[in-house]
Amino acid sequence: MTSVTYTIPNISCNHCVHTIKNELSDLEGVKTVEADVNTRKATIIFESPATEEEIINLLNAINYPPKVN
Repeated sequence: MTSVTYTIPNISCNHCVHTIKNELSDLEGVKTVEADVNTRKATIIFESPATEEEIINLLNAINYPPKVN
């Protein structure tokens, strides 16, 4: 399994957290999604067939673009 953590500047409320968790949880292979309104970070644990590229693309599509280092 792979774990990634992104800073997502657009997280501003609990609705944002809920949206991110629901959308990412629908991706096949995503095991857990934790998002925090205070730190504006999201941690995603996933395995194949999910890919980091898919996760980033989905976050962009739902208007929560992550800062990718």
